[in-house]
Amino acid sequence: MSQNTSFRFLHTMIRVLDLDKSIDFYTRHLGMKLLRKNEYPSGKFTLAFLGYGDEENNTVIELTHNWDQNDAYELGNGFGHLALGVPDIYKTCELLEKEGVNIPRKPGPMAHGSTVIAFIEDPDGYKIELIEKK
Repeated sequence: MSQNTSFRFLHTMIRVLDLDKSIDFYTRHLGMKLLRKNEYPSGKFTLAFLGYGDEENNTVIELTHNWDQNDAYELGNGFGHLALGVPDIYKTCELLEKEGVNIPRKPGPMAHGSTVIAFIEDPDGYKIELIEKK
């Protein structure tokens, strides 16, 4: 591969069962913006792209909703988590918990370090690591 080739991370795609519920979670609870939403009737799916800035300059999340999918997806054991930086992890988790967001790993220092982290789950059970970045 040529040294002149440059790569840029564009997005991470996850499959979701209820697109509206997932868009609400990522926009209302995590402050992302819905950047675009495209329906593909011939393929029976919808793609929604969300993030903190435009796709030209930022990495975003692609939510894929397959119209005929009625059962929850198996998350598998290969996918780990998404990670977001937050300035005050304790306050953030307090607010999310009041909103009913599941927090399986409460905020606190990592077991093998000093970084303060927490894990939350989106409506489909995908893990999102919150990392305190002051």
